[in-house]
Amino acid sequence: MLGHMMKLPLSIASLIRHADRWHGDTQIVSRRVEGDIHRYDWHGAHLRSRRLAGALRELHVAAGDRVATLAWNTHRHLEIYFAVSGSGAVCHTVNPRLHPDQLAWIVNDAEDGYVFFDLTFLKIVESLAPRCPSVKGWVAMTDRAHMPQSALDLICYEELLHSHDGDFEWPSVSEDSASSLCYTSGTTGNPKGALYTHRSSVLHSFAVCMPDAFGFSACDVVLPVVPMFHVNAWGIPYAAPMAGCKLVLPGPHLDGASLHQLFEDEKVTITAGVPTVWLALLEHMAQAKASLSSLRRVVIGGAAAPPSMIRAFGERHGVEVLHAWGMTELSPLGTVNQPKAKHAALDEATRDALREKQGRPPYGVDLRIVGDRGAPLPHDGATFGDLQARGYWVVDRYFRGGNALDDGWFPTGDVSTIDPDGYMKITDRSKDVIKSGGEWISSIDIEGLAMAHPAVAQAAVIGVKHPKWDERPLLVVVLKSDAQVTAAELLATFEGRIAKWWVPDDVLFVEALPLTATGKLSKLELRKQLAHYRLPAP
Repeated sequence: MLGHMMKLPLSIASLIRHADRWHGDTQIVSRRVEGDIHRYDWHGAHLRSRRLAGALRELHVAAGDRVATLAWNTHRHLEIYFAVSGSGAVCHTVNPRLHPDQLAWIVNDAEDGYVFFDLTFLKIVESLAPRCPSVKGWVAMTDRAHMPQSALDLICYEELLHSHDGDFEWPSVSEDSASSLCYTSGTTGNPKGALYTHRSSVLHSFAVCMPDAFGFSACDVVLPVVPMFHVNAWGIPYAAPMAGCKLVLPGPHLDGASLHQLFEDEKVTITAGVPTVWLALLEHMAQAKASLSSLRRVVIGGAAAPPSMIRAFGERHGVEVLHAWGMTELSPLGTVNQPKAKHAALDEATRDALREKQGRPPYGVDLRIVGDRGAPLPHDGATFGDLQARGYWVVDRYFRGGNALDDGWFPTGDVSTIDPDGYMKITDRSKDVIKSGGEWISSIDIEGLAMAHPAVAQAAVIGVKHPKWDERPLLVVVLKSDAQVTAAELLATFEGRIAKWWVPDDVLFVEALPLTATGKLSKLELRKQLAHYRLPAP
């Protein structure tokens, strides 16, 4: 006989409904833009999300309409996530760190009907408004007492939310309908919109919660440092209510001292963010001689974590680093570095080398590497190839059309190896790889070794023109305050640790490295700045 199972659609609203029903008194803590700490729970968040959803309906926001945010990680932003997607509209998180021309292009391309913004971004909003004809209203995410003076006719968030009594019932939505929209960073050409569905987002949340991924549970206190405008904070605002975690939202203050205080005050157990944030935290703790009493795991993604950072967290603070990799088009989870049982027998050096890889894919993602002609390459841990992905939360088309796949696979633009156990290691972006004499050099490996030097705060390696070898590596370094090292001393530390022909031809010391809008190192901008740089004669 055939069995028949009840089929309920996977929906964003089901996540917060679950958290309210089974974890209703679990806290959500938010550092507001106004400066104070706001506390409530999943029950309160669900009620306010329904109120906002009802208010949006009265503003005639219909299924499929795009509603944008320019906002930090706060409780109000969380409410918008669920109110917009839960009501059938599309939550479009816009990165406020982008150039104003890109912001205007993105809002117009998405045809956002309303834009919710934190007060930090008032000047950006005032400059955008005349350029965005599709926007019917600009909503300031604050209460009446903190409403700013503006030439725009702004809507007050708290008044809008309280205009509805909360008796809103979540509509039944197709799990294949759009729930949220994120645009890529657009380092080449205009940004592209990655449109996620309710189904893909819920399946992604299951993967995030798995023990071999981030491993969320109802015992955890989660603080996403990665912004909610950066690929939906890596899915944490959806995974946290699924697991019933306590959620701590840091607001606009992401400096080392502010984060450390929140970690300690709220007993945070797991956090996630890009390497530049953790550099600031580790430096603050070193200067303040501070420790971490509750933090057990830190997820590092967005760029490769230097081996020295992994060791600093582990050896100095007893915190496990979960190296991860993903992309906007992957929602973003692609891999997480969690060990297998057999790795317990490895010696410390081999285990550390394994930790430096970006990890293996969870169920729901498949990976492969291919050569120049698209033929699959062996997973031997040594062969470099172009990394491709496919899976349940990998986009197949971009918003406004445009196929994202190549023969059923998404071309990530990363160059990597995959070892026989499935552990993937990014060696470069395809556009960043250094080709010297026809051979590839991994800039990431060199950067990791440079960052291990006690005098180095940040390091980047780019290829510069060479008359004989086509390109040679140049090491660009930011020193720690009051630290000193010469180029020769730094280059000497590479001896015996990498192939001789990988050693950079020169070291350039700079005050700062350029960053992208998501806090990653911008090698595109660095190459522009050093376009006329010439290597010293041998």
